[in-house]
Amino acid sequence: MGIRKKEPEPDLVKRAKKGEPRAFAILYEQIYLELYKFALYMMTHRQDAEDAVSEAVIAAYENISGLRSEEAFRGWMFRILTNVCRKKLKLRSSAEQELKEEIPAEAMDYEEAVDVREAFACLAEEERAIVSLTVFGGYTSRELEQLLGIKAATIRSRRSRALGKMEAILEHGRRRD
Repeated sequence: MGIRKKEPEPDLVKRAKKGEPRAFAILYEQIYLELYKFALYMMTHRQDAEDAVSEAVIAAYENISGLRSEEAFRGWMFRILTNVCRKKLKLRSSAEQELKEEIPAEAMDYEEAVDVREAFACLAEEERAIVSLTVFGGYTSRELEQLLGIKAATIRSRRSRALGKMEAILEHGRRRD
């Protein structure tokens, strides 16, 4: 379980909402690593994760005046990042599908060993979000209930199923070797 960081100081968020760039920069510094880790596990590629975080931070900076509760800053940032990642994954999926249709099946390498990242990439978007936020981000199911708007018990069962899927994928890959 990762170390949970406390919510940024409400006064700092208030200053950022009033348009103070330095206050927003401090908030960004406090949460960047968590955002990046989350994006990396969602997107699976370093450059894509960096792009997603950048896009989310720009969107947050442009829209921070609309944040209703200063205490909700961290969750608000993760919702923005989650939406950016989903959009990018949807675009990537469309592009990959077009590419697969152009490449003959014989040219694809199906013998490559399956590792944790590949197993993780096989999960649905929501499953990747839940696994990355709980396993890699250290969030509890109660915290995710607030962040994602999904009941804590549902988060726990979806996490368990997602981890089971990953285990089955990894086990299948081991049997092939």
